Amino acid sequence: MAVEVRQCGPDELRGALDPIWHYFGGRARAEDVERFAPILPPERVLGAFDGDAIVGGGGAYLFQTTVPGGTAVPTAGVMAVGVLPTHRRRGVLTKLMRRQLADAHERGEPLALLYASEGQIYSRFGYGLASIAGNIELPKEHARLWDDEPIGQARLIESEEESLELLPPIYDRVQAETVGMITRTADWWRARRLYQRPGSGGEQMRVAIDVDGDLEAYALYRLNFAARHMVSESTLVVTEALGTSPRALAAIWRYLLGIDWVARIDAFWLPLDHPLFLSLREPRRMRFSAVEGLWVRLVDVGAALEARGLGEPAIVLDVQDEFCPWNHARWRIGEGAVDRTTAGADLRLGVSELGSVYLGGFTFDQLRRAERLEELKPDGVARADELFRTARQPWCPELF
Repeated sequence: MAVEVRQCGPDELRGALDPIWHYFGGRARAEDVERFAPILPPERVLGAFDGDAIVGGGGAYLFQTTVPGGTAVPTAGVMAVGVLPTHRRRGVLTKLMRRQLADAHERGEPLALLYASEGQIYSRFGYGLASIAGNIELPKEHARLWDDEPIGQARLIESEEESLELLPPIYDRVQAETVGMITRTADWWRARRLYQRPGSGGEQMRVAIDVDGDLEAYALYRLNFAARHMVSESTLVVTEALGTSPRALAAIWRYLLGIDWVARIDAFWLPLDHPLFLSLREPRRMRFSAVEGLWVRLVDVGAALEARGLGEPAIVLDVQDEFCPWNHARWRIGEGAVDRTTAGADLRLGVSELGSVYLGGFTFDQLRRAERLEELKPDGVARADELFRTARQPWCPELF
């Protein structure tokens, strides 16, 4: 019997999550399904059915992503994709991904984003590595800033209700100006950012900082306590730290680095151009390690590029996309317009490579040096980079 891929019903959500939970060492719990339900309705979850058994699954959140130029683009946030080991190498994942992208295209979502467990898997389906993030492990004794005078007044936030009132407005201001960041609803905050899975460490702490009369920065963190011979071995784990301005961001990091009785400060998913590189006296002590960030898939090449800020000069890209044939075409891009064309192309590249440059995390020149595109006309790469140039690295502060 062939495996069938279709949308799940309300009673099939847990079964569709089970394949990926299998690789986490367990099964999806009823509490997990209940928690995700407000942000992951059944119609956005696919199941792969072998008869009555669900052997694979995958979901796609709906949110908007800030892209170069400041536009917020409807996005399929791909999550929980998995196939049980009993059905590997049977084309089940390909069926799931093909249906998921077709559904996103039909719903009018020009972008799909994901974090890849294995990049070689998702590049087959047109996703390209689009950003790099970093993790730090900073010993407290080296958490010394060039200027460590406190800024503003910090306040700890106790309740979820107060957190939902005070923190999202700060996040929304940062998100609107940061390429790669995604929108969050109140349900998203409850289900993902303010939720702490049992056994994941110390209790989540929430702090906001009043800078010059307004709340302008916040952090989510926890203290994982440990001590030996009355000497602290505790780790401060920073989940998220945002500020609406350079001054506000400095304020929240001065607060975090100044917390007493901590042996080490860990933080995850920081942008490559984080100010800590220049504000710490010894940045090498961060032990900054680069990791893969967002992977981008242009579900609708024309709509995605139109949403992105594009100036001059115009170029023609020959985009190869066998998996989503509606994208497979030559595209004239620039001067405020994106159109299909029969004109000669400046560059030939796959849709996954286009995904890598879409947010500005990589350049066409980097693709050329990696032998990931073909330059068909002189200066085609240089002109494409001029058209796609961005001022800052893209960044998403959370793994979804």
